[in-house]
Amino acid sequence: MSLLRYAVSASLVVVATIAIGLPVRASQDVPKPQQNPNLSGVHDFDFFVGSWRTHSRRLKYRLVGSHDWEEFDGTIRSFSLMGGLANVDDTEFDTPEGIYRGVAPRAYDPKTGLWAIWWIDGRNPHGALDPPVKGRFVHGVGTFYASDTLRGKPIKVRFIWSQITPTSAHWEQAYSGDGGRTWETNWIQDVRRVQ
Repeated sequence: MSLLRYAVSASLVVVATIAIGLPVRASQDVPKPQQNPNLSGVHDFDFFVGSWRTHSRRLKYRLVGSHDWEEFDGTIRSFSLMGGLANVDDTEFDTPEGIYRGVAPRAYDPKTGLWAIWWIDGRNPHGALDPPVKGRFVHGVGTFYASDTLRGKPIKVRFIWSQITPTSAHWEQAYSGDGGRTWETNWIQDVRRVQ
């Protein structure tokens, strides 16, 4: 046996011997599933899977007392993922400033029974993600909250999904600059199913 083959064989034996005695851990390891997962809300966003036309009214300037709204249309295609534990929206808005694209991933946590919703802004796709809004549906209305910042100041963010039918739904976004005591709705969106 050549010296090189001998050295490689010996190295592999040493690595295997060390690996046998060490616990195997990797970043993709996941915790063991809990005994009684809360799946009560896992199907809450099933209604949204498919293609939609949207009509939006959006406040141009937020938390400054503005009443200057703009309106625009758009499309959303929503897909279910991970056996229903997640879904994602591929969104395109035809705003007065031009086409605005984004992606809204959602994930359900069976430990807490809460959904988390993120937004990936197509204008800055490698930018930091906003904190996810988290919440659940109660009696057909989904309410989701997050803490965030606007112009360097802390704010609360709220999403509300309501008026859900097989062919339509209503979504609103609101901000609070006073810790949630008062809310300013700044984006209203009505969606109609295409398919």
